[in-house]
Amino acid sequence: MPRGNAPQTKVHFKGKEEDFVIFVDDAKAVQDWRKDRSIPLAQVVSGWKIFCTHKQGVQGILDGASNGILDSEFGTHKEEDVVMKILENGDVQEKESAERLGDRNITSGPSVAH
Repeated sequence: MPRGNAPQTKVHFKGKEEDFVIFVDDAKAVQDWRKDRSIPLAQVVSGWKIFCTHKQGVQGILDGASNGILDSEFGTHKEEDVVMKILENGDVQEKESAERLGDRNITSGPSVAH
């Protein structure tokens, strides 16, 4: 049974010193929020984690952004303010994750010699 093939939507923001990524529920939620700011951010953002990719674009290794990096780029490290700036100015990117196939627990199957 394939696993892990859910769609993944993220917003990429290219800053002066770093690239930032946040995960969102879907592209439509971001577009709706950009038109109507009364929509709560909790209905748009999927988890409150801000990632930086060390100038490797949206495909780079995702590291949690430190308060120092956020302060130098956005002038604040308050997550709500930073997320709003990324949603306002970032590029929405959608992709379908590759499905993962394979044995879930090989210790309980015939491939293990007893």
